[in-house]
Amino acid sequence: MKVLLINGSPRKNGNTHIALTEVAKTLEANDIQAEIVSIGTKAMQGCIACNKCRELGRCVFKDEVYDNIREKLETIDGIVIGSPVYYAGPNGSLCALLDRLFYSLAPLLAYKPAAAVAVCRRGGASTTFDRLNKYFTINKMPIVSSQYWNSVHGRLPGDAVEDAEGLQTMRTLGNNMAWLLKSIKQSNMPLPPKEASIMTNFIR
Repeated sequence: MKVLLINGSPRKNGNTHIALTEVAKTLEANDIQAEIVSIGTKAMQGCIACNKCRELGRCVFKDEVYDNIREKLETIDGIVIGSPVYYAGPNGSLCALLDRLFYSLAPLLAYKPAAAVAVCRRGGASTTFDRLNKYFTINKMPIVSSQYWNSVHGRLPGDAVEDAEGLQTMRTLGNNMAWLLKSIKQSNMPLPPKEASIMTNFIR
């Protein structure tokens, strides 16, 4: 089994990476492969609602980060998305990428356990956590919990190693993700039945 961890910070080895690394180490201690992918610092194209992905099976825009993650989504069993807090929300570049990934690749994500991680100096972690979780709840993805909201604190790069409770929360998250993945695999239950999609529009 394998979990993909997306580092939504422009700082490849900053505090978000420290938090995700703690989750990854715990997953690997549970014999689950973990890979961290960083979105980097390049400008990220957002979704323009062209709906070409319905025809192509992928986003119409081609960029290395999207293509790299798209390829990995085909083989993973779970996902963890981490972001620094910017103005009480996730990194805008990360959200631009996630809008495209979740809209164009929903079948590759459905029913895979997921978790969000927020890293902040002081406040805004809860709203960031909430925003990221909405990507999962619209796509039939079981959300993995921890002992507290999944947040780690630190301002300067490296500060997160001092947040003992935050890192423990990351380890608990890793253990809970491992437990859920193994439980799903052992149960061998079929996926829930799917109804035909209904979309109600209130403006006519």
